[in-house]
Amino acid sequence: MDEAGIVLGRHDGITHFTVGQRKGLGLSGHEEPLFVLRLDAVNARVIVGPRSALGSSTMLLKDVNWLFEARVPFESQSKVRSMRPPVAATVTPLPDGAARVELMAAEDAIAPGQACVFYSAEDSRVLGGGWIRGEAAITKSAAAMAG
Repeated sequence: MDEAGIVLGRHDGITHFTVGQRKGLGLSGHEEPLFVLRLDAVNARVIVGPRSALGSSTMLLKDVNWLFEARVPFESQSKVRSMRPPVAATVTPLPDGAARVELMAAEDAIAPGQACVFYSAEDSRVLGGGWIRGEAAITKSAAAMAG
């Protein structure tokens, strides 16, 4: 289904899809290529949309492992994809082993369950990392919301 809730096709289970996936959706013939934006496991829905809707700029993390004593927000280089370059970010430590990460440039296909690692902005030293929480913990970038 698309972001407006219009059913575009049927599938054999959401386990066959991943956020950011473009190929194998069986949804050709649209104005622009469609990508998996979200997976709704409770309702067995795969939500698709244009690439511009994949960008996210803020996420909440759980089970953060700090490699220094983090008490106040700090600037970092953060990665959510191992093969992509790090992105400038502000990391805010939160109670109960959580953190909020605000990316200065949106990243595509951020999904719950992925790791986010933060590095020192000065020397690339690992400062910590955690696991991206559920879908509600990911905020789309303004460009993605307008898109």
